[in-house]
Amino acid sequence: MSTGVTRTLVVAMMVAVVCSLLVSITATLLKPLQIKNRSLEKKRNVLVAAGIYDPNRPVNEQFDGIEPLLVELKSGTWQTLDDPDSFIRQYDAMMKDPERSRTLPPEQDPADVRVIPLSQLVYRVSGTDGETLVLPVWGKGLWSTMYGFLALDTETMEVKGFSIYQHGETPGLGGEVDNESWKNLWPGKRLFDPSGELKIQVIKGRVETDDPDAVHKIDGLSGATITTRGVHEFVRFWLGPDGFGPMLDRIRAGDGGQQ
Repeated sequence: MSTGVTRTLVVAMMVAVVCSLLVSITATLLKPLQIKNRSLEKKRNVLVAAGIYDPNRPVNEQFDGIEPLLVELKSGTWQTLDDPDSFIRQYDAMMKDPERSRTLPPEQDPADVRVIPLSQLVYRVSGTDGETLVLPVWGKGLWSTMYGFLALDTETMEVKGFSIYQHGETPGLGGEVDNESWKNLWPGKRLFDPSGELKIQVIKGRVETDDPDAVHKIDGLSGATITTRGVHEFVRFWLGPDGFGPMLDRIRAGDGGQQ
């Protein structure tokens, strides 16, 4: 190998090493800011789902009146959480820790969630019109995992709001999950029938006005059958026995569930 070629390779390797170090240092320095922005965006979407977001006020200021709760999913019991940001910072590591998370067998995982935490962060909003609970929900669509929040009235078990804040679905089709007109179909829908059976569902097509179960149904997304089914499955999963079902059962029974 000639001296010129050797020098070129050495310079290229040195440039690669320096670039790698710069990228690593930059990522390390920016990580706290990324975590802060991630927390802020989640807070904003909690406010949106609860129907109380004011774009003219700082998010953290609006969030002062919201109470974070840490829910043990299996028992449905909960406790107040003084430092929710700490929970958010540890979340990715927690989902990889078998002592703090659980892998779902395929037969229990219609939403393709795969791994769920043993305890999850939810938000309680108290106001003059009653108490709202904001639940994180997620599951697989056509191309991506969709992440959102479902807000419900703890007295009536009606939906107060629904918000998708992250997805990679097809623009104009499944991507309409974050369209305001579609999200506005959710408020007022009832989660359970009088017997306590979970009835909320996202259907294919439009809900007929004379359908006796219309109060439990939401129109599907036009041209996005798989995304629609995905939303249907993950909403029902998180309201069911492996998700927040035990907590909702306690609330409906007047048990409280406070640890």
